[in-house]
Amino acid sequence: MTMTKHAFFKPEKISARDKAATTSEVARQIIETETADRTRKTVLLRQLREAQPIEPKPVRPTRRRKTAIAA
Repeated sequence: MTMTKHAFFKPEKISARDKAATTSEVARQIIETETADRTRKTVLLRQLREAQPIEPKPVRPTRRRKTAIAA
């Protein structure tokens, strides 16, 4: 075992500001990755939807309302 200060002593404490900076950087990376994945998926789904043939919906006849009898 090599003798280094890390082998015998605890590493220095990281300041709260550095922890916050690291946390926010990691969070931003995760958000960017999720956004890129979502965008890629949206583009793929849009391409698949546009590739499908358009089928017109059947037209339903409208219902006639019953008229109220005047009393």
